Amino acid sequence: QHCAGLTTAPELPVMTLAESCYRQMFVGTSLTTAPKLPATTMAPYCYYQMFWDCDELTAAPELPATTLAERCYQGIFRDCDGLTTAPELPATTLAEGCYAEMFYESDGLTTAPILPATTLVKRCYSYMFSDCTSLTTPPELPATVLANSCYNGMFYNCTSLTIAPELPATTLANDCYYFMFKGC
Repeated sequence: QHCAGLTTAPELPVMTLAESCYRQMFVGTSLTTAPKLPATTMAPYCYYQMFWDCDELTAAPELPATTLAERCYQGIFRDCDGLTTAPELPATTLAEGCYAEMFYESDGLTTAPILPATTLVKRCYSYMFSDCTSLTTPPELPATVLANSCYNGMFYNCTSLTIAPELPATTLANDCYYFMFKGC
């Protein structure tokens, strides 16, 4: 952390992660390319805010995991203004806060990834795209079973958003859509 001049990252070939292992590793650096993140088994907080404020980062690494852990990707690309597209997110088994704030304040993001999960968990997408002021089209949201605060603030202040996704859920939960489109 605080190595603003860092432009390249080492390889990170680890397949078995530990809790908080890469937490905030490259915060505020000048990385232009992210290292590959091949792990498919997540641990709580493992990639938490890993690339926060890496404005020079123009492409996100692939994120192949299909089963997530608590807050594993929370804020991973927070305030990465150079990102214009998001990586694919194939996970179908989510965990509390797993994608929370993932792209928060990433002003350059114009497209969102497909989110295939149909059963959501507490705060899983909370503030995921909040303040992504260039986002024009939201992802499809196929979930039919929601959880507390699952979509809380998901598109908060996305001022370029012109359409809303279909919301096919038939089982709702407390605060599931709270602040979802506030400030749009």
